[in-house]
Amino acid sequence: MSKVALVTGGTRGIGADISKQLKEAGRTVIASYASNDAAAHAFAAETDIEVIKFDAADYEACGEAVRKITAEFGPVSILVNNAGITRDATLSRMTRKMWDEVIDTNLGSCFNLCSLTFEGMKAEKFGRIVNIGSINGQAGQYGQVNYAAAKSGIHGFTKALAQEGARYNITVNAIAPGYVDTDMVRAVPPDVLQKIVAKIPVGRLGHAEDIARGVVFLTGDNADFITGSTLSINGGQHMY
Repeated sequence: MSKVALVTGGTRGIGADISKQLKEAGRTVIASYASNDAAAHAFAAETDIEVIKFDAADYEACGEAVRKITAEFGPVSILVNNAGITRDATLSRMTRKMWDEVIDTNLGSCFNLCSLTFEGMKAEKFGRIVNIGSINGQAGQYGQVNYAAAKSGIHGFTKALAQEGARYNITVNAIAPGYVDTDMVRAVPPDVLQKIVAKIPVGRLGHAEDIARGVVFLTGDNADFITGSTLSINGGQHMY
């Protein structure tokens, strides 16, 4: 029976490629989204992947979604915590609301979904969790104290939860992407983007499929001895 995979933020950008490659790997994929109905419905029509709308920062909404997925498809065996937002500003201009929104969505969602699926994974004696961090959680970034804190928190969360899951055949790993040619990065002014690419040793931005291949590997049978690790996929920009 095909294992059920839930990918948060799974209908656009990096998440969309993760969803598609997991489906190609034989998983039953459910991709979540928060707000863009048109993009989600177009993605579902194009890929024949199930989509579900809920706010990953809302614990109760996550619980309702997990119960619905479990009832319709079976327990979640593979969880990819990819949902994320940015609210960039220097600290002097950052409001508490900007801080809370990023922490709740990027880091709080990891707690929400892991908390709601972990017991089921323990009962099944199988689980694969991949949390999407960031190069900016490793190296920091000007104007992103909220984002960098959330992503850095993901890396610590991953290492701690991996210790809890190991005896139950649950692996918990993170991927820290570098700069990937998503809509968000393509919106960066060309002169700034040129400077970013100049700092990447391989000489290009990453592609969403580069990250997705890492997720497929870490959730596959051949990665069962890898847990508590952070896989940096950044073209050599930050070696950590």
